[in-house]
Amino acid sequence: MIQTITIYCASSHKVDPKYFTLARQVAEVLCDHHIAIRYGGGAVGLMGKVADTTLEKGGKITGIIPEFMMAVEWNHPKVEEMIVVEDMAERKRLLMENTDAILVLPGGTGTLEEVTEVLTLKRLGKFTKPIIFMNIDGFYTPLLNFFDTLIDEKFLRPEHRAMWSECAHPKLLMETLNNAPDWDGNAIKFAAV
Repeated sequence: MIQTITIYCASSHKVDPKYFTLARQVAEVLCDHHIAIRYGGGAVGLMGKVADTTLEKGGKITGIIPEFMMAVEWNHPKVEEMIVVEDMAERKRLLMENTDAILVLPGGTGTLEEVTEVLTLKRLGKFTKPIIFMNIDGFYTPLLNFFDTLIDEKFLRPEHRAMWSECAHPKLLMETLNNAPDWDGNAIKFAAV
């Protein structure tokens, strides 16, 4: 059962308004299902929209943010549970802990770094929870196609396709989470491609 979910997403405030709508809708769905949110702690961009919406709906949200971002006041001032860490590596580690799933909203290089690290750990059996790409309007289709190329070219095995799922709309989010393939932690047996 999903009780807590980690969200990876953009901090840019310049992206298309449809992505802010997505962030709001996702936060609303999670709050409606009483699912606590863990996120990067930011106040702007999709991070800020997730936090604002969660707070407006009375949901539970925890931010995890490095000291240097706190120093320049990038943190969301209204998120009461804000865990301040030493660096980005510790932030990524804590975002993967104490969660029942990872939800990947549109984002830039930081989001890509986070999701590729958690996928690597999943492949090695060190992270076993669902990883869901919110693939609104095909945003993640080029990346997911590249993952298929990795499988076709034998850099990954066909079994590794079960490491992630994709969801095209927030109204399908709970169904996607509930139907995410099991990953039993024995992925290490697939280490040799």
